Amino acid sequence: MPEANRMWVVVWLLLCLPFTVSAQQEGPNLASVNAAVAMAGSNELVFGQNADRAVPIASITKVMTALVVLESGAPLDEWVVFKERHTAAAANAYTRIRIGSTMRRADILRIALMSSENFAAYTLARSHPGGFEAFIKAMNVKARELGMTGSRFVDPTGLSAENVATAGDLVKLVNAAADHPEIREYSTTGYFRGNFRKPRYSLSFGNTNPLVHRDSWGVGLSKTGYLSEAGRCLVMISRMNGEKVVTVLLDSLGTRSPLGDAGRIKRWLDTGASGQVAKAARQYAQEKNAAYNSAVHNTTAALK
Repeated sequence: MPEANRMWVVVWLLLCLPFTVSAQQEGPNLASVNAAVAMAGSNELVFGQNADRAVPIASITKVMTALVVLESGAPLDEWVVFKERHTAAAANAYTRIRIGSTMRRADILRIALMSSENFAAYTLARSHPGGFEAFIKAMNVKARELGMTGSRFVDPTGLSAENVATAGDLVKLVNAAADHPEIREYSTTGYFRGNFRKPRYSLSFGNTNPLVHRDSWGVGLSKTGYLSEAGRCLVMISRMNGEKVVTVLLDSLGTRSPLGDAGRIKRWLDTGASGQVAKAARQYAQEKNAAYNSAVHNTTAALK
């Protein structure tokens, strides 16, 4: 992100969001820098780590995208065209989908959630009844309706680091999304063969969260995310200690770090054991916390 844009985001967050860094509550040791845990259906946290810190959320954005699509009333059985982007795509926006081909909206939503297909998420916004810009506006309106005061959306995919939210906000989003059976089903689909028309072809898609394949986890909703500015991210509803639990994990160092954190949270809820994380993950979290606090301090000083 250009330096001017990054400074603008920091200033916006400072003016609009609570910047008090939450002290870590008694709970599990995590590799993720920011985290929140709640019982499904409740927005009250049973554990939080920097849970009120607004940070980039990468493809976790697609949960909000799905919510807006479903609440728009756009028919899920409609065939939608994958049009050439009207704005330049990010460098990492690779897709196998051919421009000009069509797919049912329901299937586009499925691959956006389960496989984090960015062109699919973009196409959902582009085909919104009010158009792309109206879709982005609807994302922010929905965030306000849900009380997500630390959140802001500028694109439907999560490829922009200007999409930010707090871990606590994402608990609210996940609980709202879980009211829709389509999001629960599509986001936890293990494998899917998607059919396209004009031209006619098909592509295979896999879920980005390995835990959906493990019955012992009982995953009922899932979304992963990654962006260099956001780190590795995961939100999900799964069964822990006999209860359905919302887990939000933001900004982990390694690919499998969120999975390890989910396991530590599960053991903590079951036994109270805090667990251990790798030294590299601890150092990463310390560096990110220091950088965040420094940015807040410097911006505060500049605004005085």
